Order: sequence, then C-alpha cells, then structure tokens
Amino acid sequence: MFTGLIQCVGRIRAVNLREGGISLEVEAPGLLEGQEALKLGESIAVNGACLTVARLPSASCFAADVLEETLHCTMFSKLSVGSLVNLERALRFGDRLAGHLVTGHVDGIGVLCAQRSEGRDRVFRFTCSPEFARGTVRKGSVAVNGTSLTVCAVGADWFEVALIPTTLRETMLGQLSVGDRVNLESDILGAYVRRALGCDTTLSVRQIIAAGFAD
Repeated sequence: MFTGLIQCVGRIRAVNLREGGISLEVEAPGLLEGQEALKLGESIAVNGACLTVARLPSASCFAADVLEETLHCTMFSKLSVGSLVNLERALRFGDRLAGHLVTGHVDGIGVLCAQRSEGRDRVFRFTCSPEFARGTVRKGSVAVNGTSLTVCAVGADWFEVALIPTTLRETMLGQLSVGDRVNLESDILGAYVRRALGCDTTLSVRQIIAAGFAD
C-alpha cells in the first residue's frame, strides 16, 4: 500500500528483455543510502505500479522484474533508457497518510491530451477509458503515475487535475508532453462508496455523501 506522495524521481538505466517480460534497472541514489536504504524483496511503486526489488546492481541502482501481464496493463512498454519515473516506497503501519490510499495496482492507461496554465498551477487533461471515467469523481482522488492528485473535472472519457508548482518540480509529471501515456489508478475507497450508492460520477464527493444520507 502507498500514499501517492512521491519520494524520489528515478531514471531508467537499463531495460533488459527476460522470458515473460522485462527487467528494469532504475537509478535512485536517494533511496539506496543510509540505514533505511531500499532492501531486496521490498515493494516499491514505479510510476504507480507496485514492483518488487529483485536485485541491487550497484550502490545507486535497483532492478525490478515486470511481467508480461503488467506490460499489457501499464505504460512500461514505452519506457526506455533515460526515462524518468516516480518512486515511492511502501507505506508502513503508523506512517502519516498525507495523500490517499494507493494500492499500486494500475487500473488503466491515460494519455495527456491538453494542458493549460491557471495562475501558477498547470491543469492537465487526460483521456481515459469510459469505465475509468465512471469510477472517477470531481473533488475525489486519482493516482497519475503514482502521484496522488485531486480531480477538478471529469467527463465521459477524460478527467482533469491541477498540479501545483511543487508537484511539477518534485515529480516527473512536470516533464510530460501532450501525447504522453501515464499509469492511472482510481481511489479504491471512493470506488466502494460509488458502487454501494450507485451515484452519478459527475457529482462531487460531498454530493455523493449527501446522497447517501438522503437515502
């Protein structure tokens, strides 16, 4: 389980073909130093997908295997040497939950179709599957490449999020261009609530809660 608060931006050092998938080598010196350094067997979210640290090729690099099934469900097939990736270590019991609950199980792939400035912020619009859009609500949470963001608008096959300067600077989202693909994960708690109440996904979280009490 993760929070969607990115701890480090890594860089792909190698993409190696393996039977049934690929192996990624990721440069992440900030996560491989000190007493709390990343360890073999540990779970880590790479662009929002939960992977296992399989090898430590160097003092500043870890390797993780990506199965063929994961390649089909994520944008990992588009990664190449030099690609930037968001990294987050698994949540520990007792840690502060400052983002939202992120499982690391990617629900779909989105495409950045437009972006615009609103003051200091940047508003990104992503296209997505109609199914994913139905599970997304305005003012709810969404993970884009593992980053916890708040949905500010949603349509039949798209949603928008506003990124503050800190997010643009501290994650790889600031490097995205129109046409780039991203991993998406919907808010699992919101999914259960919407399923139980059968509410319109264009409603805000507050309206969904109010509808539940009205019933």
